[in-house]
Amino acid sequence: MKFETLKQRLERNRPMTSVTIRMPEDVVEDLKKVAPLLGFSGYQPLIRAYVGQCLRVDLERFESETVTALVASLKRRGVSDETIEAALNEVVHASH
Repeated sequence: MKFETLKQRLERNRPMTSVTIRMPEDVVEDLKKVAPLLGFSGYQPLIRAYVGQCLRVDLERFESETVTALVASLKRRGVSDETIEAALNEVVHASH
């Protein structure tokens, strides 16, 4: 994830929107029990944390798949492994 995107996601006062989701009652009750044990003020912050964690995993996976597809495409077009590696290193070091 890019540094600026990560920085924005860590801001405490990010804009929020209401979402309605239907969930089984027993799941909500379990969330209410587990939330304080994990240090959350309620079950809704816990749900946000769960969604955020899984979303970051999926975003990282898709970004990785895109980079892999790009590298494969460059190789098919005759770009050398050395050039691809140098470009990837340049991008990785520039983002830190």
